[in-house]
Amino acid sequence: MVVTSKRAIYVRVSVVVLGIAAASLLHFLTSPSLILWHNLFQRLYYLPIVYSAIYFGWRGGLAASLLSAILYIPHIRMAWHHMPDYATNQYAEIILFFLVGAVTGALADRERKQREKLETATQQLGKVYRELQDSFEQLKRADRLSAIGHLSASLAHEIRNPLASIEGSTDILDRPNVSEETRQEFLGVIRKESRRLNRLLTNLLDFARPRKPELQLVDPARLIESVISLVAPSAERSGITLERRVPPSPLLVQCDPEQLKQVVLNLTINAIQAMAGGGEIELSVAESNGNVRISVRDEGPGIPAQDLEKIFDPFFTTKENGTGLGLSVAHQIVTQHGGAIAAEPNPDRGMTFSIVLPARGYNS
Repeated sequence: MVVTSKRAIYVRVSVVVLGIAAASLLHFLTSPSLILWHNLFQRLYYLPIVYSAIYFGWRGGLAASLLSAILYIPHIRMAWHHMPDYATNQYAEIILFFLVGAVTGALADRERKQREKLETATQQLGKVYRELQDSFEQLKRADRLSAIGHLSASLAHEIRNPLASIEGSTDILDRPNVSEETRQEFLGVIRKESRRLNRLLTNLLDFARPRKPELQLVDPARLIESVISLVAPSAERSGITLERRVPPSPLLVQCDPEQLKQVVLNLTINAIQAMAGGGEIELSVAESNGNVRISVRDEGPGIPAQDLEKIFDPFFTTKENGTGLGLSVAHQIVTQHGGAIAAEPNPDRGMTFSIVLPARGYNS
């Protein structure tokens, strides 16, 4: 709410008084024979009356009307006593002074109250907004602490299992008279679990400290060709056919080719591992609403509906020996590129993982 200073009030009162005094002085100094000028000067009273009503409300409007009447009535009695009809009209005009002052002041008071209510509501909304911001920050802190707790619990669980296997294997190897066959078997367990721990820590570092993308214009079709060449031996051993579907004219995206290749490779390896009985995996590139869509479509068993919302969460996995970080890292990389990654079940069987990135142009 705006508080008017005493100086501002004094200035406004002075303007009202001087305005009324000036109109009255003009009346007294002008000859009664100049009726047109007197009618004009009479209208000048309305200016300070309205001014006073706007700034001081209906009380100010009536006060200015009263002062105008006090100064104008002597002039009427002195100048127009010989013209009763004209004098009566002047007295009626004084009544209009009061009506204009009261009505204008009432409207000004109403507008002022509405403005004060609006200012009060604005202040209250601002206070509520600040409280909501504080509550939101507290929720974010609580959510971060909850995420850290969940991450720590999941990490401890993922590390504990291979450590238990390693400890058990070393206990067996420490026994006397261990056969060479048993020794090689448990040394293999130790190597396998050590590689699993190393893979877990590597993925965790990629997730916790992602490298900033080094962007350049890339044709995703070439990335697909590179991924197919890398996974072809593994796919062939599993009885899987790799299909490539790309547009005739290359689509360009601005990305880090190594990071995007890592994402597509991860999705393709996941598809191969999900298709134990063989089948077909299709890797494709297509335009989608002004963007570029890179898809990996498999014919595996699919993902249960209740797990679809969690597959990109850290440490969530349906694999027996999975780290649960591969898709989380993929999601993080794609998000850093300003894109999106999603998983959808196919109409018949299997899943399609799609990466959508902003298109940066076309090559002829």
